Amino acid sequence: MKLSEIADRLGIKIKTKDCDTAREVKGCYISDLLSDVMANAKEGDIWITLQTHPNIVAVASLKNLSGIIITNNRTPENDTMKKAEDEHIAIASSPLSTFETGGLLYKMLGC
Repeated sequence: MKLSEIADRLGIKIKTKDCDTAREVKGCYISDLLSDVMANAKEGDIWITLQTHPNIVAVASLKNLSGIIITNNRTPENDTMKKAEDEHIAIASSPLSTFETGGLLYKMLGC
């Protein structure tokens, strides 16, 4: 499923400009620990987290993730947005909890 389709179906807005919303999402990884994501997320996963700082972009880029969804209506820091736009990493913000966002995404991806 494409990132843009996921955003539409979840009712969330992608905050970053110039990112690849046609990118295929192959799976999902949920964690707030950067080291855990670096060790276990797979290329093409979308990452669900509460974190808003610039290091999330570095991890997403390193792991070649499809994008990042920040939950609980949190807003990414300005430095995070700039870094994401520079690296063409999609960041979306969800008003839902991590649990709700992950559950809906699980159903969408047919896991």
